[in-house]
Amino acid sequence: MRILLATVTYAPIVNGQAVFTCNLANRLAQQGHSVAVIYPSQDLEEAETLENDVLRVGVKSLNLEFWHPDAYTTLWMDPAVERLFDRFRPQLVHIHDHYPLCWNVEQVARRRGIPLVGTNHFVPDNVTHYLPYSNQLQPFFDWVLWRWLLQIYNGLDCVTVQSQTAAQALRQAGLTAPLMPVSCGIDTEHFHVDAAVDRVACRRRFGLDAERVTFLFVGRMDAEKRLDVLIRALAALDRPDIALAIAGKGTAGEQWRKLAQELGVADRVHFLGYVPEDDLPTLLNSVDVFAMPSDAELLSIATLEAMACGRPVLAARARALPELVEDGVNGRLFRPGDVRDAAAAMRSLVDAPSRWPQMGAASLQRAAQHDWANVVEKYESIYRSLQKTRGDRRRTTEKVLSSTGVPLNP
Repeated sequence: MRILLATVTYAPIVNGQAVFTCNLANRLAQQGHSVAVIYPSQDLEEAETLENDVLRVGVKSLNLEFWHPDAYTTLWMDPAVERLFDRFRPQLVHIHDHYPLCWNVEQVARRRGIPLVGTNHFVPDNVTHYLPYSNQLQPFFDWVLWRWLLQIYNGLDCVTVQSQTAAQALRQAGLTAPLMPVSCGIDTEHFHVDAAVDRVACRRRFGLDAERVTFLFVGRMDAEKRLDVLIRALAALDRPDIALAIAGKGTAGEQWRKLAQELGVADRVHFLGYVPEDDLPTLLNSVDVFAMPSDAELLSIATLEAMACGRPVLAARARALPELVEDGVNGRLFRPGDVRDAAAAMRSLVDAPSRWPQMGAASLQRAAQHDWANVVEKYESIYRSLQKTRGDRRRTTEKVLSSTGVPLNP
């Protein structure tokens, strides 16, 4: 099948949407499909490459650096979109957001009668953290931002989301299109428990103390990730035997470095910077607990990858994280944004090391169902069903349900 993916963000940019879209494109190509991905060029000019048998088409763009250094957009109906449709002749189009380029792609696909799938990676929190007066105007901003998304997504043949939580949020916002939860997927061959990892040597390599109980966060260092909560919790505990490692980069990095210094825990908060994908499994296997304090996760690939490496998890009881972490079973949950509760959960994990193996085993079991092989199979079923039932959304819904076995329209 000839499949066109469209996204506002793509590799080598590192965020959940970019990573998922790149992985999906590569996996579909490995299954023998012809795959093209169109996205705003990170070089600002039109560019085209073939990578891992995936045609990458970057269209002219603007860098919204004032908003975020990795934010790019198109502000016009780019003729490159029509040219790609003419040349590639997609049989199915899969968009990954509601921003201008995907809106352009959706319009062209609709005119040509091509089936449309959309995956939603968005919640208003992704945007409102960067808006002025967001605390006072949160309900208004939420309403406007959801309306923008629904204007496009309610016209799609099928919408997918990463979790039941994400599905419920979309339904409550007003989505009427057929809706399916499908995981973002993880590579369980790459991320796995590795008893051969020399924990002491690995920690030394990353500048971490082998004697301290180490919590690790992996991801973007942006406001919605709420790393301030972990840093403040670490300071509140006043336990020199606990350390926090942070792997990633982002707009709030300098702010959180200053916070660690102000709170007197700079010697126990280690900013590792960007850690390459090839090094992550070793790092994950060398730490004691994975931490995800974010209040805006529709799933969390980073958390799943840590679970696949057998780590207990400390997480905020927010969005989809409770679908991954059961309190007391494979980790601990704390009230989002609550420093005192986060500190208590952190302390309970540190003081019960005998439970880590049991919690790690539970994490491993939960992560296994998110393997990429299962995810690709589900998307192929959706694509095939839409090909067979073009133009009849209700019939499509029934076909998708029967062919995948995944609960529909939660």
